[in-house]
Amino acid sequence: MVYRAIGLMSGSSMDGLDIAFVELDDSGGTWQYEVRAASCAPYSDVWLNKLRQAPALGAYAYLQLHAEYGRYLGQQVNNFIDEHHLHHQIQIVASHGHTVFHAPDEGFTAQLGDGAAIAAATGINVVSDLRSMDVALGGQGAPIVPVGEMLLWKGFDYYVNFGGIANISAKQGDTFTAFDVCPANSVLNMLAKLKGLLYDHNGGIAQSGTVNQPLLDALNALPYYTAPYPKSLANTFGTGEVYPLVQSYALTVQDALCTYVEHIAQQVAAAIGLATQGTDHQLAAGAKKMLVTGGGAFNGYLMGRLAKYLDPLGISVEIPAAETVQYKEAIVMALLGVLRWREENTVLASVTGASRSSIGGAVWIGQEA
Repeated sequence: MVYRAIGLMSGSSMDGLDIAFVELDDSGGTWQYEVRAASCAPYSDVWLNKLRQAPALGAYAYLQLHAEYGRYLGQQVNNFIDEHHLHHQIQIVASHGHTVFHAPDEGFTAQLGDGAAIAAATGINVVSDLRSMDVALGGQGAPIVPVGEMLLWKGFDYYVNFGGIANISAKQGDTFTAFDVCPANSVLNMLAKLKGLLYDHNGGIAQSGTVNQPLLDALNALPYYTAPYPKSLANTFGTGEVYPLVQSYALTVQDALCTYVEHIAQQVAAAIGLATQGTDHQLAAGAKKMLVTGGGAFNGYLMGRLAKYLDPLGISVEIPAAETVQYKEAIVMALLGVLRWREENTVLASVTGASRSSIGGAVWIGQEA
């Protein structure tokens, strides 16, 4: 069975809206995919300010923005369809939305982007609100990408995505464990902005700096890192806790970036041990492979520091084609939308700690009966 879906992803690094048109083929339970078109629509300064200020809005203004952002997403889909001549080819749009609040321990998570507004603007069926069902079942609501990793990218032992937040998945037999590791590009990009840059190209600025050991020790001592999984991070952990801690050391941008890259690499290596605690998954038993995606995969300095810590564990890093690196999460959103439409599980309890795996997502019928 072939499905043609668009996946939308807006990450915590806020570098833009990723849009991927994906053709998904399920043949006897074996899934294959082809990205037929993909692009990233950068946010204007106006939208960046709206997204950054969203957590401080009152209820009325927040709901206004929820609807406005949904209409914006719908218009971006329409523009994408026009640009790539995809009229009458899309069966479903799956939108992750933009996370503003994530408090699973308090029983809720909230992503901007009203699915009804997207469906009304596009006239296409929409799946949105992909995390709430898992949270209602006592789960973390994150990560939700492991279902895609399980079905679309077989043959790896570990999966790490370096977005605004770095997360890891570890395959153990037929099950996955996964959790958020640490803030990544969200903090790196904030530091690069002090140099007037959107990001540190290839990690060049970080590489020119020196690790500040007191700051590195303080970062690694944050309580989240030793907490057991399942666990997940709100965007505010990076922007409201980690970044101010880095700034409090009054380092040069070079030294701050260098130290934070080291922190990310060390935490990913530590996360491998955490993900395999209490299991029969042996780190030293033969060569292991890690698939690395997300914007951080383009940071050569970060990849080099990561390799330093993974080599002793017998883990090699594989970076896929640039299209997969950049749009992996949007590709997975397209898959999750199809799975929701088929009423199949989209979230794994082994990953999130929910009472059971679940079929997540609200469906909005954009087509007239």
